Amino acid sequence: MSKVPAILAPTEQDIQQLLAAQAHIGNQVEGIANMEIRMQPYVWKRRNDGVHLINIGKTWEKLVLAARIIAAIENPADVVVISARPYGQRAALKFAQYTGAQAIAGRFTPGTFTNYITKTFREPRLVIVTDPRTDHQAVEESSYVNVPVIALCDTDSPLRYIDVAIPTNNKSKHSIGLIYWLLAREVLRLRGSIARTAPWSVMVDMFFYRDPVEEAQKEADAAEAEAVFPAVTYGEANDWAAEDTAATPAEWGETAAQDGEWGATEGNNWGDSVANTNA
Repeated sequence: MSKVPAILAPTEQDIQQLLAAQAHIGNQVEGIANMEIRMQPYVWKRRNDGVHLINIGKTWEKLVLAARIIAAIENPADVVVISARPYGQRAALKFAQYTGAQAIAGRFTPGTFTNYITKTFREPRLVIVTDPRTDHQAVEESSYVNVPVIALCDTDSPLRYIDVAIPTNNKSKHSIGLIYWLLAREVLRLRGSIARTAPWSVMVDMFFYRDPVEEAQKEADAAEAEAVFPAVTYGEANDWAAEDTAATPAEWGETAAQDGEWGATEGNNWGDSVANTNA
């Protein structure tokens, strides 16, 4: 499927994850599927509904190429990953965390790469963007300072000033998170930080976008369920064992003495009563 060395070839699980995340589904806006003419080599076919399907083999080839370029940078901090799209901000931050790169999540300040007076001025050796259209300011400034750009490109993404295009669905939060997770894993494998034969301990869910409204709703539901069904800690409430041990067998006789002899007739000794009866 992909023209990469056998050691870098994708596993069946990798392909299944790409398909499950819909990384092969091209862009479609209001029922109209557009395609950039320079993205045509990465398109496998067009469905009857007009949606273009991306070749997963091409996606993996470009992903491995991008990982080899990133691993070739001596200082990981010279790599800047950018995402103005909300769906890619968490993935960009996680990628930067595990690979040592710098992340710019949110609005890109104009002049970050060209105006050294700004507080956010940076001089990267490599730039990674989530969407060439949304992150066009960073792509354009990178061309001014001759910095190569790696981009996640959909079927309608412009390829101007893009050096390495990773064809994938850059509109889905699962697709973006999975691509960044695979890219970070491949970079760490090439650096020798993790073994290629063992699975990566970091779950792909960590790279997925999380809606603050949904998270707040989940917390509210959990709090409501806790209020309806409170958690009972056995051993603290209703410690019946401690209450039962409060009265020992030695104290039973004292209790009986205080309440009166249960087997004796009031005012008489039971032994005398028995003697009188026998007489």
